[in-house]
Amino acid sequence: MKRGTTDLCLMVAVDKPSGMTSHDVVNRCRRIFGERRVGHTGTLDPLASGVLPICIGPATRLDNYLTGHDKSYIVSVIFGAATDTDDCEGRVIRTGDVPDEVFDPFFATTFVASLVGKSKQLPPAYSAIKVDGVKAYDAARKGRIINLEPRDIEVYAAELLGIYGADGTEPARWDIGFSVSKGTYIRALARDIGNALGCPAHVGALRRTKAGFIGLDDCVSLETLEEIGERAALDPLRALGLRFVYVNQSQAERVSHGNALPAAELTLCERSFGALADEICACTSGVRESCAPWEDGETVALVYDNRIIALYQYQQDKALCVSRCVFPRGVARGYGDL
Repeated sequence: MKRGTTDLCLMVAVDKPSGMTSHDVVNRCRRIFGERRVGHTGTLDPLASGVLPICIGPATRLDNYLTGHDKSYIVSVIFGAATDTDDCEGRVIRTGDVPDEVFDPFFATTFVASLVGKSKQLPPAYSAIKVDGVKAYDAARKGRIINLEPRDIEVYAAELLGIYGADGTEPARWDIGFSVSKGTYIRALARDIGNALGCPAHVGALRRTKAGFIGLDDCVSLETLEEIGERAALDPLRALGLRFVYVNQSQAERVSHGNALPAAELTLCERSFGALADEICACTSGVRESCAPWEDGETVALVYDNRIIALYQYQQDKALCVSRCVFPRGVARGYGDL
């Protein structure tokens, strides 16, 4: 199908297979929907698989509101070798003996639990971080060294899922489940785990299980997406995690012109975030009036005719909601039969 512009304005989530870049997935979605305006909301390395939210059509303007969410992963940390990319696709730059304590369940469980908390993390040399307009991985591929600054990160949860390789039939490995703040590099966590144990280490496999409020249960494979197309649409309210307001026809008309709305006219709503499979209809279930008052500066979604027509921001000093992003067609809110 020729790629151009369509009337589509929606969001899906793909279970990205290992071996594809995030841009590869975007290009595949462009072909599936015949729409050139397609973007993802959080890069996954080619090695990694799992949750990759995709916005289609004017819904790509949601990107800025979706990229800063926390994420969860399952990672295999391989001990005994370090690579220049901190994962198994890189060149081995150092090897070392694996200490016996790596295979001690009590030690390993305690060590992994100790990773929870705030810390400073030095990003991998092969990362998309820009310094003076140059991406770190572009410089690294040319043999140049860029001084990357340590960044504040937080590990919210860390659980040891398994210990492997004690019998020598496979490399020493820990499988770990992580829940982390935005900007955390799992490859750097693996590198630092090895450094702390005096043993080089790298990522052998990585799977993202959650991005913000989107989990694997919300995702479809690319093959399934080929079959069902826009029927795979998610409710963006679930992905955004924002409170929202149902507006009437008169208010929707004012919104279409970018007019501000008095907060006193609007009723704030929110939804629970249970498993998608437990919801009869993604569009209507779990919705309730919010008990908490408006927060100065908060962004809310405006809903009309079961589509998100805009994102507005509350200004406390004026008691007004002002336009931040308007969707003339509205962003589809998903389908209840999936």
